[in-house]
Amino acid sequence: MLASCSLFAYASSAAALTVYKYVDKNGVVTYSDEAAPGAEVFQFRDRMVERIDSQVKLSTQKHEAGHTLIVDNQLHAPVQIELSLSALANVSGAPDKALNWVLPPRSKIRLLTLAPKDASQPMRYKPRLKTALGDPRLLPKRFAYPLPWQGGPFRLTQGANGKYSHFTAKGRYAMDIAMPVGTPIVAARGGVVVKTENQQSGRGNNPSGNYVRVLHEDGTMSVYLHLMRGSVAVMEGQRVKRGQQLARSGNTGNSTGPHLHFVVQRNVGMAVESIPFDFSQPVNSLPNFAVGGD
Repeated sequence: MLASCSLFAYASSAAALTVYKYVDKNGVVTYSDEAAPGAEVFQFRDRMVERIDSQVKLSTQKHEAGHTLIVDNQLHAPVQIELSLSALANVSGAPDKALNWVLPPRSKIRLLTLAPKDASQPMRYKPRLKTALGDPRLLPKRFAYPLPWQGGPFRLTQGANGKYSHFTAKGRYAMDIAMPVGTPIVAARGGVVVKTENQQSGRGNNPSGNYVRVLHEDGTMSVYLHLMRGSVAVMEGQRVKRGQQLARSGNTGNSTGPHLHFVVQRNVGMAVESIPFDFSQPVNSLPNFAVGGD
C-alpha cells in the first residue's frame, strides 16, 4: 500500500504505474496499486515544472555591422546554455555547431556576432537557446545530509527508484518522508537559495507544489517540495546555513498526502538529474544536527 508519494519525477503515461485512491467510511484516505470496488484512479501529472527561460534571456542587439546575440542570466546560480542557429540565409559568422557556455550567476555575455554576406539584403536565421541550471564542470563532494526537518521521528514512504514516481532521471534518488502539515523544514546543507515557490494551494498548477531549491558550493542542489502555502521563509539569492528554517511541510502540488519530497540534483551536461545521497542518520530517528554538515 502507498501512504504517500511524490510526483516530481513522473514518467510518460506508457510507463507510469496506475495508483488507486480509497476513502473509507471514517474518511481515511489510502493509496494502492491494486484496484478495488469504489476506488478512484489518482491522476499523475507531468514532472516538476521549473521554468527558467524568463530569467535566462536571449536578446539581439542590431547595429551597422550586423547582429550581436546576448544571453543574460538573471538567476542566482550558474546556467549552462546551448545556442544553435538554423534556417540561415545571407549570414556569415554562424558557427558550424551549437555553442555551449556556462554563465556565472547574475551575468550576461555577448555570445555571437553575425554579419550579412550581402549588406544590401537582410539576414535571416532562427536562434534556439537551451538552458540547464548549474555548472556541469563541478564534481560532487562526499556529504552526509542531516535530516532536513525538526521533530519526528517520521517514516520513509518512498525511497530511491520507487515504483510509484521515483523512476526518472530528475527524481530517481529522491526520498519521500510522511510528516504532519506544518512541520519545520530546515536546510540540510548550506548554500544559496536559487528558486522558490510559495503561493500554491492544494493541487495548484505545479506538480511540485511550493518548494525551495538550494545550490551548494560543489554544484549540487537540494530541493524541498510540497511545502505549505505561505510558509517559505527565505528569498532567492539568500545564503542559508545548515539547520536554518526554510519553510514548513505541506501537501501541495501532485501529492498523495502530507509529506516532504527531498532530492539532491546536479547538472550532468545540459540536463539536471538526481544523484545518490545519504542521510547522516536513519530517517525514523530524531534529527541530530551535530552530525555532519557545513
